[in-house]
Amino acid sequence: MKVRVIFKDSAFLYARTVIITNMALKLDDKDLAILAAIQENCKLTARQIAKKIDSPITTVFAKIKRMEELGIIKGYRAILDPQRLNCSTTAFILASVSYRTKNSDVLVPQRAVAQEIAKFPNVQEVHIITGDWDLLIKLKAENVDSIGKFVIDKLRLVKGIEKTLTCMVFETSKETTEIALPLTKNRQ
Repeated sequence: MKVRVIFKDSAFLYARTVIITNMALKLDDKDLAILAAIQENCKLTARQIAKKIDSPITTVFAKIKRMEELGIIKGYRAILDPQRLNCSTTAFILASVSYRTKNSDVLVPQRAVAQEIAKFPNVQEVHIITGDWDLLIKLKAENVDSIGKFVIDKLRLVKGIEKTLTCMVFETSKETTEIALPLTKNRQ
């Protein structure tokens, strides 16, 4: 949230910061109901959400704006059908990072490698993980050949990538961007 300081009193600024921080942590039942409605269908208007959760439209609008400003609502996206867009093959790729490049003492930061991989358009997710592997990458492509070409011609050429393991998806039972919200009194 953007804070406009009217007084330069440090106690006031501290108090204002504490209030903003606490606002982010406390979501009431109406906030959670709004978030659930938006996750289900982000095209709903404030009026439709207000009717759905039995709340005044001005309250709903203000709560949505506040949650946007606090970064709780990061954005609104369309969910596309990958099969209709000829992009229905999914792979999860495990990658190991070599922190030193060959014949060099220059360190390659793991975050920099992850950020470089994230720039590729078919890459949907890049996660820094624990265990025997350093990165988990989710990729959508036209077919198995496209994924193979990506791994060989692009991913393995990223500075710092040491080895990869590609897991092809045969069938998807669940794929969502929704976050499970705590049950509210009204939705139990």
